Amino acid sequence: MLELTMAAVSAADAGATAGMRMADAPSEPGTVLRVGRDASVCRLATPEDWLFVSRVHLEFLCGPDGTWQLTWLRGSQPDPSAEVGLTVDGHTRPVAYGGTVSLPRGGTGEIVVQDRTEPRSVNVGFYHEV
Repeated sequence: MLELTMAAVSAADAGATAGMRMADAPSEPGTVLRVGRDASVCRLATPEDWLFVSRVHLEFLCGPDGTWQLTWLRGSQPDPSAEVGLTVDGHTRPVAYGGTVSLPRGGTGEIVVQDRTEPRSVNVGFYHEV
């Protein structure tokens, strides 16, 4: 099972969790969870006017062995309006635009989608239950 929590945070409400949303999915091969502005295909949808987030920005996909991977999907622009970082065990590393990284099996962490032009972000916490 992969559990996700998402908070859309602007400078005015940094640290607030009132708008937190949650989603989960079983660790079965081919299972997908998406994060983005398009609520029709994303289990976790950000505010529609937050244009630094693509319609479908992040995709979590369960592989054949039950492990999950995260992909920052490429949008329609050659250069993204955001930066994405993955934090696991206190270490943060950037996720490349269009890149894919594996999530630790049985681990926890956070993905932060940071707007490059304003002090706001989408913070997605994850917990992979084994």
